[in-house]
Amino acid sequence: MLVLGRSQVEALLDVDALIDALAAAMTDLSAGRASVPDRVAARVADRDGFLAAMPGYLPSAGVLMTKLVSLFPHNDGTQLPTHQALIVAFDPDTGEPTALLDGTAITAARTGAGSALSVRLLAREDAAVLAVLGTGVQARSHARAICRVRPIRQIRVAGRNPAKAAALAEELSTVLEADVRAVSGYAEALDGADIAAATTHAVEPVVRRAWLTPGVHITSVGYNPAGREIDDATIAEALVCVESRQAVLSAFFGGSNDLLAPIRDGLITAEHVHAELGELISGSKPGRTTPDQITLYKSVGVAVQDAAAAALVVASAHEQSIGEEITLR
Repeated sequence: MLVLGRSQVEALLDVDALIDALAAAMTDLSAGRASVPDRVAARVADRDGFLAAMPGYLPSAGVLMTKLVSLFPHNDGTQLPTHQALIVAFDPDTGEPTALLDGTAITAARTGAGSALSVRLLAREDAAVLAVLGTGVQARSHARAICRVRPIRQIRVAGRNPAKAAALAEELSTVLEADVRAVSGYAEALDGADIAAATTHAVEPVVRRAWLTPGVHITSVGYNPAGREIDDATIAEALVCVESRQAVLSAFFGGSNDLLAPIRDGLITAEHVHAELGELISGSKPGRTTPDQITLYKSVGVAVQDAAAAALVVASAHEQSIGEEITLR
């Protein structure tokens, strides 16, 4: 069995290839060609955390895998990330375990790449100003990935902690060609932004309709069982797209309060979810129809994304003879 650590996974994973691989995976998911059961999770109530299992089979990539991912929000501000994960791949012909990979780096990369795919599908072609809401791992991943698909010339970073926002802006300015600056708050970041990437653990919405410019595309990947990132007015007005209707509208540990709460309150119905990314790619559902339309991609993460990323990493590792081979028997 091949074993790959985090630094190896990061070195092997190409973002451009990942965005393209996710497009194929999302198409397969919407067409029913992939097997992705609902995730299950064990709650660790005294730490507000949980450990989730996300199995998936993506035949087109030849990948059978499961991800074990923990979310421990109190790790924020420590040396440990809030999300930590392992991925185990199996031979789809025999069921034999074939690879063990760090899943923390894959989770960060595939989530940012999924949002970049939504930008490629839904944002205006001339979108140049990006608001990054949040200062953690996903904020970094999103800034890097979104700059691969649109001509971003300015990035505004906002978060709860001004010092962290300033540090992230300085870090991103060394690796991206855009003008990167920290701003005082979410409203300032969103004012005039063409794309907004919400990557927070917010209780109260960090994206509000009054702060948005016509034509903005929003990506929202934050998860907090006690809160949400997007306000009702934005949800109600936006063209809402998701990875999977089943996943985003599922019960706790899987679904999104951003959509479940307004559905519960009667503000929208489940039919307000316009399309899955795979439907946009296949052309069975239209995307943006006017320059001023507000579009929203709400992500909860699905296992085919991890499977597509794992396939790329394992293939590159074999090609480059990277990683350690161990025997379990």
